[in-house]
Amino acid sequence: MVLRLTRRQFIAGSALLGAALATPGAQAQTRPRFLKIDTRTLVVNGKAARVFSLTESGRHSGLKFDPGERFTVALENRLTEPSIIHWHGMTPRPEDDGVYDTGYGAPLAPGETRKYDFPARPGTHWMHSHHGLQEQALLAAPLIVRTAEDLAEDAQEVVVLLHDFTFRDPAEILAGLTGTPASGGGMNHGAMNHGAMSHGTSGGMDLNDVEFDAYLANDRTLDDPEVVPVERNGRVRLRIINGASATAFWIDLGGTLASAIAVDGNPVTPLVGSRFPLAQGQRIDLMLTVPAGGIVPVFARREGDTIRTGLVLAAPGALVPKLPERTPAQEAPVDLSLETQLRAPTPLPARAADMVQEVMLMGSMAPYAWTMDGQTWDTRNRLTVKAGQRVELTFWNHSMMAHPMHLHGHHFQVVGIGDARFSGAIRDTVLVPPMARVTIAFDADNPGRWLYHCHNLYHMAAGMMSEIVYA
Repeated sequence: MVLRLTRRQFIAGSALLGAALATPGAQAQTRPRFLKIDTRTLVVNGKAARVFSLTESGRHSGLKFDPGERFTVALENRLTEPSIIHWHGMTPRPEDDGVYDTGYGAPLAPGETRKYDFPARPGTHWMHSHHGLQEQALLAAPLIVRTAEDLAEDAQEVVVLLHDFTFRDPAEILAGLTGTPASGGGMNHGAMNHGAMSHGTSGGMDLNDVEFDAYLANDRTLDDPEVVPVERNGRVRLRIINGASATAFWIDLGGTLASAIAVDGNPVTPLVGSRFPLAQGQRIDLMLTVPAGGIVPVFARREGDTIRTGLVLAAPGALVPKLPERTPAQEAPVDLSLETQLRAPTPLPARAADMVQEVMLMGSMAPYAWTMDGQTWDTRNRLTVKAGQRVELTFWNHSMMAHPMHLHGHHFQVVGIGDARFSGAIRDTVLVPPMARVTIAFDADNPGRWLYHCHNLYHMAAGMMSEIVYA
C-alpha cells in the first residue's frame, strides 16, 4: 500500500520533526554543506557580463537550513584572486565571521577551502564578500534558516535578492568618486560609460551617488522578470533581501496588502501595508495571498528615481502583462516611516544601559569622504566595551546622505529615533537618514573585535567603518 500525504500533512509532519530537532538537548542531524565561490556569465539588457557566483555544490545560489541544522559549511574559493564571505545576520565567534580587517585570519587564497561550524541563527539572512569591492560584482547570495513555525505556516516560500548592477569595474567607480587611481577589488565587466556619480538630490538630501546599468531581482530586470507560479492556496511568504551595494528601495506590491512579519531575520508584531522601505543590507519578510487567477507584482523601486525592478507572483491561469521598468513619478527617499511603527514581540530584557555612546556619521559627496567621529578606518576610534554590558549607541548623521549602519556579531534593538524612545524592532542593520539620530541597544554577549560600518559599499570603502572591542 502506498501512503499519500497532502502538502499540508507533509508540512505539519516536517514541523513536528523540526521542533523535535530544535528542542534543547536534541541533536540535529547536520549534513555538511559545500559552498563554492566562482564566476558565471550573466546576460543583462542583452549584454553578457562575467560576474561572481556563490553556490551550494556549484548548483543552487546560497544556502537554506532546516530547523535545528547547524551552520556546517566548507567554503571553497575557485577564483584566481583572494576572497572571503561574511555571513550577514549570523552571530558566530569572531574568527568565523568572514572578515579579516579585525585581525582574524586572512582571505581565502585561490584554491583554498575553509570550514565553518556554528549554530545557525534563524531568519532571512544573506552572505556576501567582505573583500575589496567584490560584493558589487554580485558576490552575494541568500542565507535562509527556517524555524519549525515557518514550516507550519503552510505558505509558499519565495526568496528575492535585489542587486544594483554595473558593467564597469567597481574599482573604477570608486576611483571616480574619490578622485584617486583605481586599485582593483572587483571584476572587470567591460567598458561602458556608466556607473559614475549621480548627484541626485531631494529636499537637500544627496541620493544615489552611483548610477548603475541595471537593477536586478534574482538576477533579472523587469524586461524579463521572474514569474513565480503560486500554489492554489495563494499564500506566500516573501523573503526579500536588499543585497544592493549602494541603492535603497521601496518594496511596492502594486496595492496588494501584506503583513510584515520579520525584519533582518527577527519577528516583528505584524504590520499591514503595501509599501515598505528597505535599505542596503536589510531584509523583510512579508506574508500575503495571491488571489485566484490573479497576479501580485513585487516591485523594488529605487529611491529618488523612476526605475524599478522586481518579479511577479502568478496564480494558476493568470495572465501576466508587460510591466514597464519606468514609472511616471519619481520615488521618494527611503525613510524611517516603517521603523517608527515596528515592534519586537520579544524585546531585550528591561535594563538600564551600562554604556551610552554617540557615534557621529560625517562626510560629503565632494570631496568624497565618509567618516565615523571624523575618522576613517585607518585612524578609527575603537569603541571598547565590557562583556555583559548593555550598550546604547546613538548614530547621529551629520551628513546629507543616508547611512544604513550594520553591526557584526550581534543583533540590536532600535530604541530611539530623535528624542522619541520606544521598543522597536530587533535588527542588525538600521537606516540613519540625513541629520537624523537613531539609537540602538545591544548586550555585549559575544566577545571579540567586531566591525560596524555603513552598508553603502562605497561609503565603507571611503572610510565609514570602525570596530567594537571586548574580551
